[in-house]
Amino acid sequence: MSSFIALHDLAWSTPDGRPLFSDITLQFGAERTGLVGRNGVGKTTLLRLIAGTLEPRQGKITTCGTIAILRQTVMVDAEETIADLFGIADALARLRRAASGQATAEDMAVADWSLEARLADALAQMDLVADPDTRLATLSGGQRTRAGLAALAFAAPDFLILDEPTNNLDRDGREAVLRFLADWRSGAIVVSHDRDLLETMDAIVELTTLGAARFGGGWSAYRARKAQELAAARHDLASAERKISELDRNARTIAERKARKDGAGKRKAAKGDQPKILLGAMKERAQNTSADNARIAEGRREEALAAATAARARIEVLQPLEVALAPTGLARQKLVLQLDRVEAGHDAARPLLRDVSLTITGPERVALSGPNGAGKTTLLKVITGALAPIGGAVRRQTPFAFLDQNVGLLDPGETVRDAFLRLNPGSNENACRAALARFMFRADAALQVTGALSGGQMLRAGLACVLGGPAPPPLLILDEPTNHLDIEAIEAVEAGLRSYDGALLVVSHDEAFLQAIGIERRICLPPPRHA
Repeated sequence: MSSFIALHDLAWSTPDGRPLFSDITLQFGAERTGLVGRNGVGKTTLLRLIAGTLEPRQGKITTCGTIAILRQTVMVDAEETIADLFGIADALARLRRAASGQATAEDMAVADWSLEARLADALAQMDLVADPDTRLATLSGGQRTRAGLAALAFAAPDFLILDEPTNNLDRDGREAVLRFLADWRSGAIVVSHDRDLLETMDAIVELTTLGAARFGGGWSAYRARKAQELAAARHDLASAERKISELDRNARTIAERKARKDGAGKRKAAKGDQPKILLGAMKERAQNTSADNARIAEGRREEALAAATAARARIEVLQPLEVALAPTGLARQKLVLQLDRVEAGHDAARPLLRDVSLTITGPERVALSGPNGAGKTTLLKVITGALAPIGGAVRRQTPFAFLDQNVGLLDPGETVRDAFLRLNPGSNENACRAALARFMFRADAALQVTGALSGGQMLRAGLACVLGGPAPPPLLILDEPTNHLDIEAIEAVEAGLRSYDGALLVVSHDEAFLQAIGIERRICLPPPRHA
């Protein structure tokens, strides 16, 4: 029997009773499915329900086949090894007893002589050099993720469940994950904002507060379908607005015709050549007909207004953010930033960075890359002045703004409006509200406390405060801006950055993001010396 996971009328609410999603009916088979949706809509919760670590509040889940989950091993036991992660420590100990001549008859009967070769193949598939006794605590976060994926491949389950598997991986690790899933032929359910990874999927499931919808194909096919939905919504809105205009024109024509007819009737009545009872009946029939026509017209107008409102709501959901920013005035030949043979790190005796030189001129868009541990974040701290260099020189020739993953320039206790006015002291209330509206903080949304915003909203608020003012800084520095954002938030950030005419220096492992914002040059730091 083929393996499958079936969800029947599934619903879940938060502990305080807030509905997260409801009426979800889906079936997953032996295909790779990307699960997408806004932050907070319940993607991780749905994975936990499927994995059985949560019980549904309503509905049921039917599973036929084995399920394996990628462990997000941020913290690991100090003694835990690769063998423990793979679940083969006892089996390896049995082989070692056999190799040393200390095996029992039972050991020899159940020994798996192919185990070590299969372990080596699984690790090699993820480009990971390690032996069974390697402690997980000695691996970087990216290496632990790759080890976890290798363990999944080794177990050969019917279904994989992966939650943001490429987060915090360097380029090599990310490409290893993409290759792994591209070759996977059993079932997989993957939550990710990595569009290159989602492109390898066989289907995309979009989760919303209204339920779930399945789209065949990868990310491009899904986006094409969403573009069709947006075009259809715009068509429906135009049709509804034409209908409203037509009804309004007809109402004016009818009103004018009635006014002329009423005037003629009054003139006829003034002549006195018709019996009053006949005139009264004619007037009553005319009034009844007019009232009926008015009710019909009003009903049609209300239907057209409702259709227009529904179409506008769909457009609001589907339409990507479009932003117009004030120019920075940065000249093409202006020297923006210069690093001359910089050495940096927290230990002067063993600098993490050595002999780093970099020049940015005019509105260049530069990506800073390198493997995990190469010192990208350390270099950004030196550039922004948060860390003094051990040697060399840093020359910042223009004003700049720095947005890290936590958007530290925002005070968690202030509103988005207050943050904008603090960071743009020359702006008035009207300019503030107009700038925030361009970044989708309209009306009361601008009065939200920044500490209560989601990751995507937080970054969007930071961009609004930095770039939405009358004089944006000529240099913007970003450190992994797309980590932990949903795709809608990433695309909103991309739209804002595409409208920016200053210089960009970006650290990001998200290749689709770098391409979308028009990166022109890449600076690659070498691997750390201890690697």
